[in-house]
Amino acid sequence: MKKITSEFNIDVLVVDDYLINLELTKHMLQMMKCRVDTAENGVEALKKVKDKKYDIVFMDIQMPDMDGIQTTSEIRKITENNGHIPVVALTANAIEGDREKYLDSGLDDYISKPITGEGLEEILLRQLPADKVLHR
Repeated sequence: MKKITSEFNIDVLVVDDYLINLELTKHMLQMMKCRVDTAENGVEALKKVKDKKYDIVFMDIQMPDMDGIQTTSEIRKITENNGHIPVVALTANAIEGDREKYLDSGLDDYISKPITGEGLEEILLRQLPADKVLHR
């Protein structure tokens, strides 16, 4: 297993209706020195995005009431005048074409479950400016 080699000076929002995934993702990001807030559904995520500027959002796709694609669309409306926030799909769907579908619907990147620390690190390195990353 590859060792995580970066620390991130960032504010992250993790949105997932499954509490085990939410807490596990939060823990892995905190190990990389991220400041992490969580939301258990799309409505809660929208309230948090209105109240705070995040550097990146990790968004579960399959949630009841408002799915991750709908929530991302609303985030785009809320933040359109405040700069682009990368939103990354978190999903168990890993079939061919899913990545393109999510990118076409407004998400910036994609990571399939089960989530790993190395996978999160790769996404952060790919989506964030270099000044947000400290290599050890």
